[in-house]
Amino acid sequence: MLLANGTKPPSSPQPLSPETARSLVDSVEAFLFDCDGVIWKGDKLIEGVPLALKALRSLGKKLVFATNNSRKSRKQYAKKFASLGLDVSEVVPCITFICDWIIFEIYVASFAAAMFPKQRNFLKEKKVLLIMMQPCEIPK
Repeated sequence: MLLANGTKPPSSPQPLSPETARSLVDSVEAFLFDCDGVIWKGDKLIEGVPLALKALRSLGKKLVFATNNSRKSRKQYAKKFASLGLDVSEVVPCITFICDWIIFEIYVASFAAAMFPKQRNFLKEKKVLLIMMQPCEIPK
């Protein structure tokens, strides 16, 4: 296997140097973060997260936050982000790589399951029964 720059990966994980880190950040447009264990642990924000997110946003990077925990809605997760002092929105109007008209900054498993048939125009042709723990709002 070769890396994007055509080199072989190291045989064991190596810490990023400042130059390598900057090169990595410059090479991507968007960052997808798992929430549990990456952004927070339980109800505690992980040290360094606010600074890292602010730095990425200042570079114009798109940020997306995902969790496979379906016990909370995207609205509830937006409130959790706010309670931790993080400025993360459920929906940010713009044209993006994710959707023609909006970017979703927060993805929970139930929302992704609900959006999958919609993004493939399946709902226009067929009926879909979504069975979930909680109601899920599907954008029109």
